[in-house]
Amino acid sequence: MTEDGGSCKLEVKHGEIAFVWGCQFIFLMRLFLSLLFALLISAPAFAAKPNVLLIIADDLGYNDVGFQGCKEIPTPHLDKLAARSLRFTNGYVSHPFCSPTRAGTMTGRYQHRFGHENNPAWLPEDTIAGLPVTETTFPQLMKQAGYTTGAVGKWHLGAHPQFHPNRRGFDEYLGILGGGHQYFPGDKGGVEYTIPLNRNGKDEAQTKYLTEQFGDEASAFIGRHAGEQKPWMLYLAFNAPHTPLQAPQKWLDQFSQIPDKSRQIYAAMVASMDEAVGGVLAKLDETKQSENTLIFFVSDNGGPNLAAKSGSNFTDNAPLRGAKGMVYEGGMRVPFLVSWPAKIKPGIYEQPVIALDFLPTSLAAADEAGLTPKNLDGVNLLPFLSGENTSAPHDTLFWRTNGPGGNNAVRRGNWKLVRLGKAEPELYDLAADIGETKNLAAEKPEIVKELVGAIAEWEKGTIPPIFQSPKQGPKKKKK
Repeated sequence: MTEDGGSCKLEVKHGEIAFVWGCQFIFLMRLFLSLLFALLISAPAFAAKPNVLLIIADDLGYNDVGFQGCKEIPTPHLDKLAARSLRFTNGYVSHPFCSPTRAGTMTGRYQHRFGHENNPAWLPEDTIAGLPVTETTFPQLMKQAGYTTGAVGKWHLGAHPQFHPNRRGFDEYLGILGGGHQYFPGDKGGVEYTIPLNRNGKDEAQTKYLTEQFGDEASAFIGRHAGEQKPWMLYLAFNAPHTPLQAPQKWLDQFSQIPDKSRQIYAAMVASMDEAVGGVLAKLDETKQSENTLIFFVSDNGGPNLAAKSGSNFTDNAPLRGAKGMVYEGGMRVPFLVSWPAKIKPGIYEQPVIALDFLPTSLAAADEAGLTPKNLDGVNLLPFLSGENTSAPHDTLFWRTNGPGGNNAVRRGNWKLVRLGKAEPELYDLAADIGETKNLAAEKPEIVKELVGAIAEWEKGTIPPIFQSPKQGPKKKKK
């Protein structure tokens, strides 16, 4: 038989038939194996467990991306993701500011249950200020499900080495361990904001605009693991568009028409993040992983109201009331997308959901629902998103800041109760009044009583904060 697999030329008189059949058999076997291999590599990727990509923006305004209706800041890549996603009009995170939201997302539990209700200070010697090591994390469970796990970007779940991402379930990590950072290499600032990047426990230099570097690193992770049999989970946590307000000139030039300088820089930061997300989506397309990658996108909280400090409230949470730090809707109702082209049809989903749901949903998508801890507050969304279950995923959702006796909010159906410390409860009908402008507490005392009771019952399963947020600098004395 020739090397190219063609028919053998018969030159012998004895054993002719056996020789011919042997050649044909070898040729047919080669052909069969080639066809089988071709079928295997072209089989739909979604026959295997999906990859999981969780993208978190930092301090993004509710109305500051195109798919939410923003006209001033183009976000074509996020809009493209939204077009192939379910967009949640009542999507929440579990806290109105940063680190507690991340703690909830990383555990699938209300962070109030384990005392992570504040932002940890940058104290590398502190073994308390961080996500308690007794908590089981999202990546730890995904590793048990057979995943390679990676994290890129902002951590903010404790500065002590015991809280490091590599010790909490991530195989690979590059990012900033604190609550924020300067965006350009070499810029001056506080210690937490100028520390080197950290790659798997070792310092690494920042080489470019930070949002761009995080996008590049996420794309590299996706490329590295594209050809492996093992699925991957990637946590991509941008620190953009959180302050300090810093943006590349090419983006500033595109928003030169915005008269408010702070809003101009903020818009440029959002656009830069959108471009980074676009690079990640392009890498998924290039490596033919888009169809079978489950993507979640949220902001960690609502846009902050910084007018008191800067004279400019440069984020936009319209039509919501309130901002970062508040238990009104503007504090924790956020842009919220879920995409899985192989399984989830694009569209709009209007029932209330929360980022605590990401963990159990991912385990169910991986066909590993049996690994889901029994103490989670999040639920598997897949039956609800497919229409198999037409009820609401959650009967009631809760929020609290400043510990027991602080500020509370509870949502049950369309009713939202807000209680600010010892003030009288406020009641809003979110279906008719998304902006929380008309307090109906006096008209609906029975609903107020019911929801106040729900808070009291929920708080039995919580504990006071185990650490406090960093203290602000001393106030300047008036002259």
